[in-house]
Amino acid sequence: MKVGEIASRLGLQVVAGYQGLEREVLAGYAADLLSAVIAHAPPGCLWVTLQTHENIVAVALLVDAAGIVVTSGRDPEEATRRRADAEGIPILTTKENTFIVAGELYKLLNF
Repeated sequence: MKVGEIASRLGLQVVAGYQGLEREVLAGYAADLLSAVIAHAPPGCLWVTLQTHENIVAVALLVDAAGIVVTSGRDPEEATRRRADAEGIPILTTKENTFIVAGELYKLLNF
């Protein structure tokens, strides 16, 4: 399933990285600790987090994430959006919390 399709089905807002919406999502991963993401996130994952700073884009690139979902109504910093646009990493946002989004993503990818 592609990032854009997941965004549509889960009601997520695309705030950056529109050119990456056709990327295929192979898994989901939820974590806020960047070192945990670096160590454990699988390539092609849609990373669910509440982090909003520019380093999330660098970490997403490092692990070859398909995109990032920022939860709990948090708004990515402007520098984060610019970097995501430059790198083609989609950033999606939602008012839902990480637990809810991770569960919904799991259902989409596994059923």
